[in-house]
Amino acid sequence: MLILMEAAATLDQAQGVLAFLDAGGLKGRIQEAGEALSVVAPHASKVFKAERLEVLPGVRKVVPITSPFKFASADAAPHPSVVEVAGVAIGGGELVLVAGPCGVESEEQLYAVARYVAGAGLRLLRAGAFKPRTSPYAFQGMGSQGLRLLEGVRREFGLGIVTEATEVDVFDEVEEVADLVQIGARNMQNFALLRRAGRSRKPVLLKRGPAATLEEWLLAAEYVLGEGNPRVVLCERGIRTWSNHARNTLDISVVPAAKCLTHLPVMVDPSHAVGRRELVIPCALAAVAAGADGLLVETHCAPEKALSDGPQALLPTDFQRLVVQAEAVHRARQASPPAPGLAF
Repeated sequence: MLILMEAAATLDQAQGVLAFLDAGGLKGRIQEAGEALSVVAPHASKVFKAERLEVLPGVRKVVPITSPFKFASADAAPHPSVVEVAGVAIGGGELVLVAGPCGVESEEQLYAVARYVAGAGLRLLRAGAFKPRTSPYAFQGMGSQGLRLLEGVRREFGLGIVTEATEVDVFDEVEEVADLVQIGARNMQNFALLRRAGRSRKPVLLKRGPAATLEEWLLAAEYVLGEGNPRVVLCERGIRTWSNHARNTLDISVVPAAKCLTHLPVMVDPSHAVGRRELVIPCALAAVAAGADGLLVETHCAPEKALSDGPQALLPTDFQRLVVQAEAVHRARQASPPAPGLAF
């Protein structure tokens, strides 16, 4: 159930609803959207009728959540969620661009990329310290040393850090450095890792698995949300199909589809989707046109020397072009909003 509070309801009254639910053996969570308060309570309908909750102090209305994803469903929040990351509002109407190399390779490499990413006006940098790779012989990242370099980039350039936690054992260490903790596509159904992310104090970027349906993706988000962390950002990064013109197939259609089903922000990673530099910008622009809240792209000052994913990394000049064109597409889309009744 989604329990909507009165406009003048207090936080104490919302906590009173939680206490009432707890006495019935139910878990709930308070949501704050501006001045509006609500309480999400999965499975409350199995214990209480709506009328029993609607008489509680401060409660305005009880709305059933019929979706299988109780916390992630669009029905579970009165408004689309906005996730704050290092002063950047993802899902707040602004197009959020996140860029950087696939992996931290050296101080020189990381600082060179961070310098031109910050110079382009971006406020979030992506780079992996821990790298889950298909081959055990491929570059696995710099680990703890890479995290220390990312801390230095934050101090030097004022950039928020987006980096991946690959397993429960390294989550604490990543959490200390990251402003947005990434759960990669290979780990979308690593349920122990998802639960640990749900207990984190940091927001989480959840990538879609290479063979996952939209429903499976949202149920993975449910693991994080259900543990008490409400700050989840979804990220489409391509799915495996029969095509061989790109590494994966970027599912543009999932962006508006997800925005109809969930209140969570949706970003797109065209770099990992296509795997080819010349395809990244067109697909990135298509994602913005489809309503993505942001882009996650890879860029490298010397892609031919990159230790991972060099062929898909944008050159600095291409990256600058993407920033300009993506903002132009976003402005055009904002000037022509969807027809009434469309959630995207």
